[in-house]
Amino acid sequence: MKKYLNIVKKIHSSPFKLTFVSSGGGTNAISSLLKVPGASNTILESYIPYSKESMDLFLNKKPDHYCSLDTCLSMAANAYKKSKDIDAKVKSKYLIGMAITANLATTYEKRGEHKFFIVIQTHDSTKYLECFLDKGKRTRESEEELITEFAISLLAEACGLIFDLPKTDEKIKIEQVKAEKSWKKLFNNEVGYISNNKNNPELIFPGSFNPLHEGHIKMKELAEKKTGMHTTFEICAKNADKPPLTYYEIKRTIDQFQNNESWMLTSAGRFSEKAEMFPNSVFIIGADTLMRVFDEKFYKSYKDMMEHIQRFNDHNINFLVFGRKVDRNFISLEQINIPEIIKGRCTGFEETSFRDDISSTELRLTKN
Repeated sequence: MKKYLNIVKKIHSSPFKLTFVSSGGGTNAISSLLKVPGASNTILESYIPYSKESMDLFLNKKPDHYCSLDTCLSMAANAYKKSKDIDAKVKSKYLIGMAITANLATTYEKRGEHKFFIVIQTHDSTKYLECFLDKGKRTRESEEELITEFAISLLAEACGLIFDLPKTDEKIKIEQVKAEKSWKKLFNNEVGYISNNKNNPELIFPGSFNPLHEGHIKMKELAEKKTGMHTTFEICAKNADKPPLTYYEIKRTIDQFQNNESWMLTSAGRFSEKAEMFPNSVFIIGADTLMRVFDEKFYKSYKDMMEHIQRFNDHNINFLVFGRKVDRNFISLEQINIPEIIKGRCTGFEETSFRDDISSTELRLTKN
């Protein structure tokens, strides 16, 4: 603790405020911050969602893997969002969201690798560190100590201070993505969307595209052939129900698109919001997603659902619906119970013209 004392004092004397979240390891880092007088100047809130159920609740979604870079990114993004919500008076440049997720030594031998991830999210950057530890080289306590050293160092840097990274023989990767000015405008609610194409989008393909795969490209090509329109891929970067995307995730997503492909980042989570933002548009949508649009459990009531659906009529929205495998069954447009008021706005593709059971989720699980 003594070796962190001076740098933690400096962190507490800085104007920066922090929400901290850790799972599976990293609790010593928050303890090191709390033990030094002045912690209330820095720590806004801390979370330790240790069980899977607690993590699902914190993220409002079930992650593919609980100890992964993607999960840690979502944790940090949510922590930063909470910092903004807790202390709205503090300038955003002084707010930090910090997350740690780890898989460390325990009382039994684990199958997977010993590893940890640390993410620092600020108003203008996302920085992450990943480390794969030599299994059996350290005790649980020494693995926790290493995490603490890295965490304090990265936090000090985010506060404009210097505290050297610890030296280790293990494989470490550190990467930082700085925000584009337009990205910050979107997150500051100065604009509703940003795009690499100045033309108004007409044929819109919403999705996370994590990753973009052949199925997406086939859907795009068939939709363009049917409508004669140019596709714009739409990625919702922030919505009320889930953690916002980090700048790293934004860059990773848009870097997948070719130069001749259009994309946009929006703040429209619901399709009714997309309809208001982009009237007179055609949306490319999977049957599984359309089923959720018409599922009452995602609304306050049946009346609320129908009011949202009516917006598709109000704003002249149409849907091109592609069949999808749901559980073990292939679901097409004909098998979906569509409200009569918008039935004529949905056009489906037959299974014979398109079927691709690949999913981004399966690709992520296979990769990891």
